[in-house]
Amino acid sequence: MTPAPSALRVAIIGAGPAGIYAGNILNRLVQEAAHTVAIDLFDSLPAPYGLIRYGVAPDHPRIKGIVKSLREMLDADTIRFIGNVSFGTDLSLADLREHYHAVIFATGAAQDAPLVIPGIELPGSFGAADFVSWYDGHPDVPLEWPLDATDVAVIGNGNVALDVARILAKHADDLLTTDIPASVYAGLAGSPVTDVHVFGRRGPSQVKFTPIELRELADIPDVDLVVYAEDFTPDSHCEQLVASNNQVKIMTRTLNGWLTRVPQGASRRLHLHFLHAPLEVYGDGRVEGIRFERTEHTGDGGVKATGQIVDYPVQAVYRAVGYRGSALTGVPFDAVRGVIPNDGGRVLDASGVPIAGLYATGWIKRGPVGLIGHTKGDALETVTRLVADLPALVADEKPLGTADAILALLDERGVEFTTWAGWQALDAHELKLGSLDEVTPGRERVKVISRAEQVAISRAEALLTL
Repeated sequence: MTPAPSALRVAIIGAGPAGIYAGNILNRLVQEAAHTVAIDLFDSLPAPYGLIRYGVAPDHPRIKGIVKSLREMLDADTIRFIGNVSFGTDLSLADLREHYHAVIFATGAAQDAPLVIPGIELPGSFGAADFVSWYDGHPDVPLEWPLDATDVAVIGNGNVALDVARILAKHADDLLTTDIPASVYAGLAGSPVTDVHVFGRRGPSQVKFTPIELRELADIPDVDLVVYAEDFTPDSHCEQLVASNNQVKIMTRTLNGWLTRVPQGASRRLHLHFLHAPLEVYGDGRVEGIRFERTEHTGDGGVKATGQIVDYPVQAVYRAVGYRGSALTGVPFDAVRGVIPNDGGRVLDASGVPIAGLYATGWIKRGPVGLIGHTKGDALETVTRLVADLPALVADEKPLGTADAILALLDERGVEFTTWAGWQALDAHELKLGSLDEVTPGRERVKVISRAEQVAISRAEALLTL
C-alpha cells in the first residue's frame, strides 16, 4: 500500500490581489490533483489587500469593491494570513525553505520608475507612487505632504497620472465621503492649487487611460477641464487606431468633445496636454518650472521631436511614468526590468535554470502592466507550473515541523505578526470610526494610518473605547 503523500506547504509573500488569487487557485488545483495543501500568506503590512488598500484612489469605490471577493477567499479559511512580517529581515529565504516546500513571490511593483531628465531631483519634484501612498494612508509614509504649489505638472498618460491629477485638483470636501484619514483631508484642504497640468509625449489617441477614468474628469465639482486644439493633429495611424479599437474610439471621441467645452469660471483648472516630451525640470534650489519639446506623429504609431521648446512655470512636478518592482534578499532580480526573472512563473537563476520551489506571480513576475483583473490569469499560469512540479516538491519528504512552527519562530524573534482575525478586528474598528464621523454622517470607513496602532488593534492589545 502506497503511503499518503504529505501535505504540500506553500508560503506566499505579498497579500495583495496577486498573492490572494494565487493562494485561492493553488488550493483549488491541488485539491483537483487529489492532494492537500497548507498555505501561509505573508505581508510586510499589518493589513491585507496591498494595492487595493494602498494603491487605489480613495474616490474609486468601484475598484475597491474587489475587496469583497478577496475577503471571501480569505474567509474560506484555506489560506492563513500572517501580516506585519518583513521578508529579508523578520524571515529569510532560508527560513522559508526550512518550513515550506515552495515559495511564491507576489510582492508587486511599488516603486516609481525613473524619469531621467535634468532637475528631476529638485525639491518640489515627486514620484506618483509616494503621493498615492500618502493619500491612501500608508503607514510607512509621513503624515504630512508638501502641498504648497498653485501650479502643478503631472507627467504621464496612464490611469495613475489621472488619479494624481484628480486628487490634486479636487476640493478636499468632495473626498469626505471616502476613507481618507484626517491628516490627508487637512493637507488637501490647505492646498493653494489652482492649475494642474497633465502632460503626455504621444497624441490623444495613444493615451493609456481607460474610458471610465477619463470621463470622470468632466464631473469634478468646481474644476474646469481644459484641452488644446494644437494637440489634436490628424494622423493616419491614429485614425486606424480609432477605427479598429472601440476603447480608443470612446476616449478619442471624449477628448475631441472637450475641445468645445466652455470654461465655467471654476476656482481650479485641470489641463490635458499631448505631444509634449519632458526635457528638464528647472529652478534655483527648488522646482520653478518644467521644459518640454513639442512632438509630432510619424505616421507609424511613433512621435518625433519638432525642435519647438515650451516652458511651463510650475512649483511642483509629479512623475507618473510607471512603477517597478524591488529586489528581494536572496532572490534573483532583473534590475533592468524590475522583475524576478522567471519562465511562466518558475524563478530562474543567473544561468536561466529554474530554481526548485521558487515561483513568482503578479507585477513582480511580469512588470506593472495590465489591470487588477489580469492578475487572475497570471496567477493561474504560475500555480499551474507549481502543481506540475508537485511530485518533485514533496518527493524528499523533508521534515518541515508543525504548521505553527513558523509562528513560534516569529514569536521567538519578537515579531508582532498579525492574523486574519486581527484584520477583522481592525476592519471593524475602521468601520466604526466611519459610522461615528459627525462631519460626514454615513461615512463607511476611516482608515487607521499608524502601523503601531494597526498592530495593537489587530493583536487586541489596545482596543480603543469608542
